[in-house]
Amino acid sequence: MSCSSSSGSEEDEEAMDWYRKGGYHAVRVGDQFAGGRYIAQRKLGWGQFSTVWLAYDTRTTDFVALKIQKSAAQFAEAALHEIEVLSAIANGDPSNSKYVVRLVDHFKHTGPNGQHLCMVLEFLGDSLLGLIRYNRYEGLGLNKVRELCKCILIGLDYLHRELGIIHSDLKPENILLISTIDPTKDPVRSGLTPVLEKPEGNPNGGVTTSTIEKKLKRRARRVVAKISERRASMGGAAKSGRNLDGIDMRCKVVDFGNACWADKPFSEEIQTRQYRAPEVVLQAGYSFPVDMWSFACTAFELATGDMLFCPKGGQGFSEDEDHLALMMELLGKMPRKVSR
Repeated sequence: MSCSSSSGSEEDEEAMDWYRKGGYHAVRVGDQFAGGRYIAQRKLGWGQFSTVWLAYDTRTTDFVALKIQKSAAQFAEAALHEIEVLSAIANGDPSNSKYVVRLVDHFKHTGPNGQHLCMVLEFLGDSLLGLIRYNRYEGLGLNKVRELCKCILIGLDYLHRELGIIHSDLKPENILLISTIDPTKDPVRSGLTPVLEKPEGNPNGGVTTSTIEKKLKRRARRVVAKISERRASMGGAAKSGRNLDGIDMRCKVVDFGNACWADKPFSEEIQTRQYRAPEVVLQAGYSFPVDMWSFACTAFELATGDMLFCPKGGQGFSEDEDHLALMMELLGKMPRKVSR
């Protein structure tokens, strides 16, 4: 019934033919944004609507995630909606304590392919999908699962009860660790080395190479200390999974491109298939419980390394029918209020 976690994209790179009018903005390392405040360092990832870059904020001397939307009208409209949601999240949580990603800034950037809406978000660690993979799909210890789940539930409670927002695409890929999971493998996320020896073209002139290097060296010392502690504690740990004792298990909910206000749902088909709630499959209307269903699927995946539901269509039955059958096989008959 279950299958290995694979909710990430199967493609490593975005389609190059979308670097055209209405599409992605081509970014080079050292490119400046927002009047020179943000300097592109390295690409972190991409989606159907945008690319995401590690950037250096010359005003705060922090690293941030710069999300650059495609420029066509429908993508700009989607970005405006996401900015509205993220702004509400940030305004309602001035202490940044609710375990939901924080919007730092937003602006427009004009390039050869059009005008792109850009969002600046706090820089976080790897996703829970990355953590599952890093642990070789062996499942995390239940204490660690509880730590992660506590953060996710605090975030969902804030979104649901205080703001009236449905995330609508909760899954391991859309939950990021506050810290990094493997500092030895990714110097960009760990801060072990500067991405650039010197951010190019800093118009403010106030941040020097030595300032950046000192900051990164301080972070590196802390990370290396954690690695040493982890190695010392491994002892007779099983070879199948990894020892995760040195990893901070706090996390934040991210990616609000598909989020909606509970009183203004805008699509009947929401959620990634494996985390989709039965009422969404049946198109019976939905509200906050759909996020809780996805949360439960995510918790199972963290604990086991496998997806709870992995439906597949076949001869004489659809993927939806298989999905519902798997749900009923595990949980029993569908409640009348859902299946009516």
